Amino acid sequence: MSDLVFYTNPMSRGRIVRWMLEEIGAPYETVLLDYGTTMKASDYLAINPMGKVPAIVHKGRVVTEGAAIIAYLAEAFPEAGLAPTAGERADYYRWMFFAAGPVEAATTDRSFGVQPDARQQTMAGYGTLDRVVDVLEQAVSAHSYIAGERFTAADVYVGSHVGWGMQFGSLPKREAFERYAERIMGRPAAVRAREIDDALIPQQEPAG
Repeated sequence: MSDLVFYTNPMSRGRIVRWMLEEIGAPYETVLLDYGTTMKASDYLAINPMGKVPAIVHKGRVVTEGAAIIAYLAEAFPEAGLAPTAGERADYYRWMFFAAGPVEAATTDRSFGVQPDARQQTMAGYGTLDRVVDVLEQAVSAHSYIAGERFTAADVYVGSHVGWGMQFGSLPKREAFERYAERIMGRPAAVRAREIDDALIPQQEPAG
């Protein structure tokens, strides 16, 4: 078995990790899992008890949760140059986890028809989706990339949320989002990752 094993489904958040794996350029083994069957089987639950993808096993150590995997791979493979410099570190972690927290929570709640009232907004970490969208727009407009003037692993994670959000309607197609997506989605690794996962979709069972 490879030193780096990637557990995924091509119709999942695993697409974000696939992009990152293609960016770092290290060899990896892919294990495809189906919703409701192999994803819930005992051998995979021993890796991720949540029964969710993505997950990686690198040299025997398990990492789950998309943002954690992205950050881990950037540090584990420094030769790829995707980890932050000292000057980029604050924005790198701030906006990666803003996407993992407020953006993910706010867009998911809206898709479920949940809109917090004024009292609930004080309790919800994201407040309102409108506020989250405005703050995200400011973040992608501040520099060429999310942590500065250089592409980093944080752009893989934040950029994936922006791209998917506009594609599926959970984020508005604001000019700042479109410009940011155009800067990063044409990267060779991003294109390669999409082609790999798109080719795998016909082999998978629908989510259930």
